[in-house]
Amino acid sequence: MASRDEIRAGLSANLARLWRYGLALSAARDVAEDLVQATALRALERAEQFQSGTRIDRWLFAILRSIWLNEIRARRIRQGQGFVDPDQVLFSDGTEIETNIFAGQVLNAVHRLPEAQRETVLLVYVEGLSYAEAAEFLGTPIGTIMSRLAAARSALGRLRAPGMSAQGTINDRR
Repeated sequence: MASRDEIRAGLSANLARLWRYGLALSAARDVAEDLVQATALRALERAEQFQSGTRIDRWLFAILRSIWLNEIRARRIRQGQGFVDPDQVLFSDGTEIETNIFAGQVLNAVHRLPEAQRETVLLVYVEGLSYAEAAEFLGTPIGTIMSRLAAARSALGRLRAPGMSAQGTINDRR
């Protein structure tokens, strides 16, 4: 059993990461903020469900993801489209987060990836989860994680920084 103080401390330490995850899922700053607020509220309400000594960040990410998937399903039902599988959910481009043009292009390309690939890229490359941890978190086989990352790398690999060749070397523009 965890105390509310332990949950509050964990929330405080992970707010930026939760917001980044919410932004990666939703591609909208206001939605990300709402997701973080809902996550904080649910974590405090269900503090007794957290087991002390385990990774609070993983627990918080799971709460945020659950809230997001519930929101997606609710939207589909309200629109008369019924249940949606989370692996099929796509979202449109958000606003550029970085002022750097290439960084903005990369972020936009990541946001255009299917949700499963986008989420896997975020968890492994941004949050630093191992393949095994990401597989456990997402409830998928490790081979699926590897496949999603390979597909995402292939899609993102088509982008090149200005002045870079297809082989990743700098073009000499003299």
